[in-house]
Amino acid sequence: MEKRGLREMRVLENLKNMIHETNEHTLPKCRETMQDNLNQVLQKLQAATDSVCKLQQREQERKKMYNDHLIASENQHTIQWEEFMKEQHNKQAEVDEEHRKAVERLKEQYAEMEKDLAKFSTF
Repeated sequence: MEKRGLREMRVLENLKNMIHETNEHTLPKCRETMQDNLNQVLQKLQAATDSVCKLQQREQERKKMYNDHLIASENQHTIQWEEFMKEQHNKQAEVDEEHRKAVERLKEQYAEMEKDLAKFSTF
């Protein structure tokens, strides 16, 4: 009975020592390691966040440049189209004028021919 009591006392003493060792050394070391690792993770996370922000900013700048270029290109095409249409209108006016003159010349030519024909028919 007494041996059993001593055994239980030794077991309890060992448990007390293990708890003391855990509280005094193991837990503080674990806490310190966790804190160091957490700080490293937070630093890496901050660096990753900064990188993502820079990428997003570059992407927005690229999109803005592309859109600005697209708008400038559209404006240039509109101007070119308007110039083309104006040129077509002027060419149409020239062709219409040449046609009108040609018709006028033909009328005059036919009128002369009718006069000449009239002279011959009186003979």
